Amino acid sequence: MPPLPGFPGSGLAKGLAVTLRTMTKKSVTAQYPDTQPDLAPRTRGVIGLFEENCTVCMLCARECPDWCIYIDSHKETVPAATPGGRDRSRNVLDRFAIDFSLCMYCGICIEVCPFDALFWSPEFEYAETDIRELTHERDKLREWMWTVPAPPALDPAAEEPKELAAARKTADKLAATQPDPQADPKGEEP
Repeated sequence: MPPLPGFPGSGLAKGLAVTLRTMTKKSVTAQYPDTQPDLAPRTRGVIGLFEENCTVCMLCARECPDWCIYIDSHKETVPAATPGGRDRSRNVLDRFAIDFSLCMYCGICIEVCPFDALFWSPEFEYAETDIRELTHERDKLREWMWTVPAPPALDPAAEEPKELAAARKTADKLAATQPDPQADPKGEEP
């Protein structure tokens, strides 16, 4: 059974009451170019590249659903570190570009990067008048890397990671078995 209607025009009165209430409040519109917005600490703006950590594993480009990451590299031979050792080869990054006209900002590339070479930067002012200029090369991505905020502090009440606990336990055992360098080896007082 439908609800009983109130007096005629009650919906109109409620709507006018909301209008009158909001008319008396001050407007909170921020004039964007003059006033920068207050962004959340971990805002997703653009992707920054920490080039020193990139090993050209190509995981980010392979996992990208939009195929908007372009990576070019070549192999270099690194001479052996010790005599008689064998030479090694390593990938050298030639080009790392992201086409932000295709990117859907899903963050999969950042999540799959095993070497922490990609990060979210809060920069959001990178509009261009030509869509072809939205492909940003590694120099621009490196500039954005320096705007990446520091990660949040660890919870002081959190449990210590098992790896750190095991390493600390091993270090304590080693310290207990090592002789004290301050003690006199003969046991005599000076």
